Amino acid sequence: MQTEYQTLWNKCLAVIKDIVPEAAFNTWFKPIIPLSYEDNKFTIQVPSQFFYEYLEEKYVNVLKVTLYRVIGQGTILNYRIKVVDKVKDDGMITLPTSNDAPRTAKKGAEIPSLFESKARQDWDSHLNPKYNFDNYFEGTSNRLVRSSSEAIAQEPGKTFNPMFVFGASGVGKTHLCHAIGNRIQEIHPEKKVLYISAHLFTVQYTEAIRKNTTNDFMYFYQGVDVLILDDIQELIGKDKTQNTFFHIFNHLHLLGKQLILTSDKAPVDLQGMEERLITRLKWGLTAELDRPDLDLRKKILKNKISHDGVVIPDDVFNFIASNVTENVRDVEGIVASLLAYSTAFNRMIDLPLTKQVVSRVVKLEKKQVSVESIQNVVCKYYNLELAAIQTNSRKREIVQARQVTMYLAKKYTDSSFSHIGKIVGKRDHATVLHACKTVKDQIETNKSFRSSVEEIEALLKA
Repeated sequence: MQTEYQTLWNKCLAVIKDIVPEAAFNTWFKPIIPLSYEDNKFTIQVPSQFFYEYLEEKYVNVLKVTLYRVIGQGTILNYRIKVVDKVKDDGMITLPTSNDAPRTAKKGAEIPSLFESKARQDWDSHLNPKYNFDNYFEGTSNRLVRSSSEAIAQEPGKTFNPMFVFGASGVGKTHLCHAIGNRIQEIHPEKKVLYISAHLFTVQYTEAIRKNTTNDFMYFYQGVDVLILDDIQELIGKDKTQNTFFHIFNHLHLLGKQLILTSDKAPVDLQGMEERLITRLKWGLTAELDRPDLDLRKKILKNKISHDGVVIPDDVFNFIASNVTENVRDVEGIVASLLAYSTAFNRMIDLPLTKQVVSRVVKLEKKQVSVESIQNVVCKYYNLELAAIQTNSRKREIVQARQVTMYLAKKYTDSSFSHIGKIVGKRDHATVLHACKTVKDQIETNKSFRSSVEEIEALLKA
C-alpha cells in the first residue's frame, strides 16, 4: 500500500513527464525517491552530490512548479543525499533547495587518489611551467592549432569548445596542452585549470570505486573551470570510466567550462569508444597536428642547443634536423647524448659522432640514391628540363643546378668524379672537382644558397 508521500510523488512524476524530454526524465527524475511529507515539507532522496547540484542548476523550477500544482503553494522541497561515509549515522545529508537558507550543510569533497580538496590559491593544476607558448614554435604543421589555442586561452569556454587535437606520438600534443593551461592561468588566475592524462583519470576513478567515493570524484571534476585530458584513447575498452567521463563532459560543457582533449587518432577512428561520447568530442574544433617540417624542426633544435649551451657545427645541426623526423622529443635525448659523449671523452661534436648517436635513437635509412635521381630532384627544384644541365649553357641558374647536382652526387653516392662527370653532360674529373669545391664554399658563405641545398637534400630523403 502506497503512503501519502509516494502517491503525491507519483502525481508529480506524471506532471514532470509532460514537461521535460523523455531522456531527461529518465536520467534526472526517475532515480529520485520520495521519503516524507510533513509540516508542508516534501523530502526527496537523490543518489549523489553531483545529482543534487545538477537538479538545482537545471530543474529546480520544474520541481517547484510541480509541487505547487500537485500539493499547493508554499510547499518546501528538501533534499537528502545518500553518502557512503559517516557524515551521519543513517548515511544521509539533508540539504535545502535554493529558495531556503544557504547551503551550509554541504559535505566537503574527499578528492580521490592524488587530489585533495584545496582552496583556490592552493589549487594544483598539474601543469609543467617549462612548456609554454614561448617555446612552442610555429610552423605549417601546427599553425591552425596554435592560433586556435591562443584564442581559447584568451576566452576559455567561448570558442572552440571542446577542442580536440590528434596526431602521432611526439608531434607536440602534450606540450600544447601545458602551454594552453599555463597561458590561461596567466590571463585568468581565478580559474581552476586541471591537466590530467586519461590513464591517471582512469586510475583515480578505479580507486574511487574501491573506496566508495565516486560521488566525491564526480563533485571534484564538476568544479573544474578548464579540463585538459591528454590521450583520451586510453579510455577505450573502459566502459564505466567512459560513462563517468561522459557525464563530467556534459556537466562542464553545459556550464560553459572549457574542455581540451588529445588523442593519437581522430574521433571517428576511436574504435571501442561510446558513440555518444565520440559525438560530443566532435562538437567543437577537431584539428590534426602533423609531424613538424624541416623548418620547424630546425627551430626546435636551435632552441634546444641554445638552452643547453651546446655549440655544434652546421653539418651536425643539419644532419639532426634532417633525420630526426618522427618524434621531436628525440631531439632532447640526442643533444644530451652528444653533450655527454663530448664531455666524457673530451671529443669534439662532429658529424661521425652525431651519426653514431642518432643511429641509436632513430633508424637511419640507407641512402638509395643515384646520380640520375639526384639530377631529377635538382632539376625539379630549379624548374629546369633535365637536358638543360647536360648542355654547355653558361646561364647562371643552369650552372648552379649542374654544380649542385655534382656536389650532391659525390656526397650521397659512391660514384667517382669521372663517373659523375660522364652522366652530367660528359664532364671531366677536374670539372666535377671544381663544382664540388665551389658549392662547398658557397654553402659556408651564402646563407640563402645553403638553405636551398638543405631543402634539396630533404627532398632526396623524402
